[in-house]
Amino acid sequence: MSKNIYRIGQIVPSSNTTMETEIPAMLLARQQIRPERFTFHSSRMRMKKVEKSELAAMDAESDRCAVELSDARVDVLGYACLVAIMAMGHGYHRQSEQRLKAHTAENGADAPVVTSAGALVDALGVIGAKRVAVVAPYMKPLTKLVVDYIGNEGYEVCDYRALEIQDNLEVGRHDPSRLPEIVAGMDTRGVDAIVLSACVQMPSLPVVAQVEAMTRKPVVTAAVATTYAMLKALGLERIVPGAGTLLSGAY
Repeated sequence: MSKNIYRIGQIVPSSNTTMETEIPAMLLARQQIRPERFTFHSSRMRMKKVEKSELAAMDAESDRCAVELSDARVDVLGYACLVAIMAMGHGYHRQSEQRLKAHTAENGADAPVVTSAGALVDALGVIGAKRVAVVAPYMKPLTKLVVDYIGNEGYEVCDYRALEIQDNLEVGRHDPSRLPEIVAGMDTRGVDAIVLSACVQMPSLPVVAQVEAMTRKPVVTAAVATTYAMLKALGLERIVPGAGTLLSGAY
């Protein structure tokens, strides 16, 4: 393939319907202003309910998915489930990324691997945030795991909301237009950034710009952060129109 065309691989929970919508939406929007072109390829891990036992079983399937995607010689792989990584213990995104990259190399198709979990915590560092507010769709115990994981990476979570949606299909059906009101009910006065969706399944892209305008704070989401990480791994300019501060071209 032309080096101007990049194959984007995604390791996706079987019930996820959003990551294959929002990542392509951002990269296709980028095509309007930059010459690079993208194709999109996925491999699925079984998961229906967002609970710890299902997440651990699902994560075990990620190795197979990485090998399948490397068969297609993708240029970058994204692990599209934030909570599955964070539920496996502090710092697990580094272990996961190294292991999955090793599988691609063993298959003769060495490719960089990014996880949405690692991408999110790295994104907060990129924009210089120290204190954040977080919105997550998970039940309270899993949301607390996510908050603690982010805290362990050196960020203070000043306020958070757990929307307590257990069925992953229902997470994907959550109306993003509800998010500005949810954020309006949070204490964001002392925070440096807002994590509008700490989940790649909860849609948020349509309201990123709105919440930035409303709060006058940078807004990141798991999907926006993953897009940034993928573009960085490919050595491409990290710019996407309408996707918020992180992808404004400033970073």
